[in-house]
Amino acid sequence: MDTMILTINKFNTPNRLQNMIKIGEYNDLEIVKKVDFGVYLGVDDLEILLPTKWVPLDAKIGDTITVFIIRDSDDRLLATTVKPFATANTFAFLEVKQVNNIGAFMDWGMDKDLLVPFREQANQMEEGKSYVVFVYEDELSNRLIASSKLSRFIEREEIDIQTGDVVDLLVYSKTNLGYNAIVNNLYSGLIYANEIFENIRIGDQLKGYVKTIRDDLKIDISLQKVGFELMDDAKWKILNLLKNENGFLALHDNSTPEEVKAKLQMSKKAFKKAIGSLYKDKLVTLTDKGVQLIKQ
Repeated sequence: MDTMILTINKFNTPNRLQNMIKIGEYNDLEIVKKVDFGVYLGVDDLEILLPTKWVPLDAKIGDTITVFIIRDSDDRLLATTVKPFATANTFAFLEVKQVNNIGAFMDWGMDKDLLVPFREQANQMEEGKSYVVFVYEDELSNRLIASSKLSRFIEREEIDIQTGDVVDLLVYSKTNLGYNAIVNNLYSGLIYANEIFENIRIGDQLKGYVKTIRDDLKIDISLQKVGFELMDDAKWKILNLLKNENGFLALHDNSTPEEVKAKLQMSKKAFKKAIGSLYKDKLVTLTDKGVQLIKQ
């Protein structure tokens, strides 16, 4: 496989360039020159090539284009309009395309694959399998690489989220308690197995809700809304199901948590709270055999 290691040389790159150009990220740059093999994008006296195959058909000098900045195999800055699956300083779920004596090379949506050196593999990677990794600039080699040793890239000092917040999740591992997930591309949170009412897998990207932030700054995540919002969602789900099943739901106090989960994808505790609220609102009656919708 034709591979390239993206090089970001801190020592040869002026501070001015580091401040202006974000390598491994998107940049908005102006077209300053057209040549036979593409266009040059400029920042002050710096010019970066955008090869012809990526130049928009209607592009002209003076236009501003959003491009992704990498380095080519000769360590020169290069612009592309291709959107990678991951940018610098982000977590992503990527597939290993090849393993050789250097490490594993992952498909990140670019012409050249992304290297995960053996020293950055939590477990030895295998071709054809996918893993959650963190993309970053390696201080030893000054190259853009990926690592499956996630713990050192997770923020644990300051937590800038609150209970009830909606968060983005990337599921990265399974434990005896449930699933660990990257939260908002910064933190790690735990989704408890007994609170999961849908099939989830490593690599899944989900929306979740902050349930608890503990004193040790560990985060508990729920896939359902918390508090009164959860009960409101549960109420609407039960009412809709009652309407679709001719006004009767064969669930009651003696139903097992597994039966409730299979029917409603919610916990028995949430079910009982919602049913109690619907009963108080005089929307349902309760029998030994189940829940009956009151016709309005």
